[in-house]
Formats: sequence, C-alpha cells, structure tokens
Amino acid sequence: MSEDLKEKSGSADQISLSRPASYVEGAQVDEAAKQRVLRKMDWHLLPFISMLYLLSFLDRANIGNARIAGMAVDAHLDGLKYNVVAAVFFIPYALAEVPSNVCLKLFRPSRWIPTIMIAWGLVMTLMCLCKTYESLIIARVFLGLAEAGLFPGITFYLSLWYRRQDVARRIAIFFSAATVAGAFGGLLAYGIEHMEGIGGLHGWQWIFCLEGIVTVVVAFAAYFYMHDYPETAKFLTEEERIIVVQMLKLDKQGQSTHFEYKYVWQAMLGYKTWVQVGIYIGVLVPVYAIALFTPTIVKALHYSAANAQLLTVPPFVAGCICTILVGIYSDKLNLRGPFIIGGCLVSITGYIILISQSRPGVSYFGAILAAVGVYPTIAVNLAWAGSMAGGDICKVPSRCGTTID
Repeated sequence: MSEDLKEKSGSADQISLSRPASYVEGAQVDEAAKQRVLRKMDWHLLPFISMLYLLSFLDRANIGNARIAGMAVDAHLDGLKYNVVAAVFFIPYALAEVPSNVCLKLFRPSRWIPTIMIAWGLVMTLMCLCKTYESLIIARVFLGLAEAGLFPGITFYLSLWYRRQDVARRIAIFFSAATVAGAFGGLLAYGIEHMEGIGGLHGWQWIFCLEGIVTVVVAFAAYFYMHDYPETAKFLTEEERIIVVQMLKLDKQGQSTHFEYKYVWQAMLGYKTWVQVGIYIGVLVPVYAIALFTPTIVKALHYSAANAQLLTVPPFVAGCICTILVGIYSDKLNLRGPFIIGGCLVSITGYIILISQSRPGVSYFGAILAAVGVYPTIAVNLAWAGSMAGGDICKVPSRCGTTID
C-alpha cells in the first residue's frame, strides 16, 4: 500500500513541479513578463477559489444568522446550547485537516476539492431537516469533517503557483471572501427569512437548504473549471509555463515534492509549526467570535431580527477592504510580524469597546473595529507560515496546523 502511494504521488509530482533543468534554465525573463503572467494567473485562479471559500465560510457561519431568524427558539437552544452547536464544528475540522491535505497531494486538486465541496454541500442542505439540539450537533460534526480540507488545501494550492513574495496578497484576496461571506450572509438571510412557511419549513431552515444547494451546484462546475498545476494549465502558453516554473524554482518552492510520510512528521514535529499554531489560535478565536456572534451582538443592541441581519454587513465589508490592503502592503514591504501585531491591537481595542460600552452606536463601532483588526492578520500569518516551511510536502501539515479556519 505504501509503495502504491509513493508511486501515485511520484506521478502526480512529475505533473506538478518536476521538469528537466533545461525547461527552466536559459535567458533571464524580464520583470514585465513575470508581472503579466502573474496578472493572468490572478484572473484565472483567484475569483473562482475565492468563491469556493466564500461558500465554505457562508455554510459554516450561517448558523449565526439562523439563530436570530428563529432557530434558537424552534430548536430550544437555551443556555449554552447554541455555543456548543457552533463550537462542535471545529473538533472534526481540526482532526481532519492533515489527512485531507495529504489526500490533496495524492489526488489532483481539481478532483479532491470539488468532492469535499459536494460532501459539505449535501450536509448543509440536509441540515434544514434538523429541528433538535442533538440533530444540529450531528450535522455540524459532519459539516466540519467535510469542510476541513478546503482552506488548508487552497493555501497549499496557491503555493504551487506563486512565489513566497507574491503569495500574501493572493491569500489576502482569497481570505477576504470570508468577510464577503459575512456581509453576503446577512443580506441573504434577510431575504430568505421571508420564506417562512413555504414548503412547511421555517425561514431559518431555508437558509441552510438554499445555501447548501448553491454549494453543490458550484462544486460540480469546479470539476471542469479548476486548474491543477502551472504545467498543465490550458490558459497559459508554453512560454508562460516556462516563466512560472522558473520563478518557482528560483524561489525554491519545488523541494521535497515526492510524497513520503517522513516529511509530514518532520513538519509536524518542527517547533516553528507549533509557534505558528499558537499565534494562529490567538487570532482565530476573535475571528469566529465575529463570524458566529455578530448577528446576536447586533440584535442585542435592540434592533429587530430583520434589521440585525442587514446591520451585520458593514463590519464584514470594512474587514474585507482592510484584509486586501494589508495583504498588498505586507507583500510590498516584505513584512509580516508588524502587520499581525498591529491588527491584533486594533481588534483588542474593538473588543474592549464591546465589553465596556452599552450604547448601541458605540458598541456597533467596536464590532467594526474588531473585524477591521483581526481579519487581515489571518492572511498575513498564513503567508508567513508558508514561507517558513521547506518544500511543498512540508507545507502540507504546516499549512494545516495554521489553518483551523
């Protein structure tokens, strides 16, 4: 079995990164040509993978919108039951990330990623049938298991296309889909709430059903649209493929491409991975506090449920803009740490305002400040973690260790 895996991985690696030396060596490529190729890759890769993550984040966070749309009352989620339902998602999510990313390496991205999308899309669609606390917990467990591979898989996928110096702004653009999902989720929930009673379902049940169906439809399209590797990308000319592979080789991102479990253990036992895990957990907790509880926070400011859905939009829009801007300047200045620290300080200020103020306007400003500060730190930290990993096999577990997202 082990030999079969190695053989399968070896063939995949020959497709993905292995080329004869003559293929990447030769005359120097001018910077203008490199930038043209990067822009072309951006247009073909980033919009689609951003949409995939938007759907992923929308499906895991829409429970916050469903809560204020009546789910908490109908499913009797009193006390800490909602918190448990929201949090149980992350247990299988964390446990399945490394195995899922190893599968991404063994199979092609255009096959593995759409497959897990169909899985979580079906879970989300069927979640509309959950009417009790226990059934919601079971559904969230399976949702976390299915979604585990997308975020670390996409960040690893980007490292197969871009140099370390170029990847932060791309991860920032891709991760900004999470903030768009927060804003879009509020708008969708506002409209879907009004489907109350149609088909015998409550409005909050329709939120799960419709958003799950959209995920499944997009997943089927991903089978045909996703490009696996630069060497096999049909949208690149032969000359452009040479430029991309040359840039990656000079960036030394093609090390350790043959799959061996020793590389997985090497990355998992490395102290840098666990330092990054600690940093990431520190910024991840406030991210999900915003994603899962912003609708509840806004409703607690004495707005109606419908208006609360709409008022969740501005914090996420502000977070989206700042995530992209910070990613661009982080790459331009080649700095990671100062942006992470600065973002954390801004977010802490926002949470202090939320804790200390009871006036609706001031508290709402605190929520916006919290989102503006914490969302950009995720993208920058992921780029930092990837740049410290060795070859792409080492990136598999190191990305997973810092992408419980």
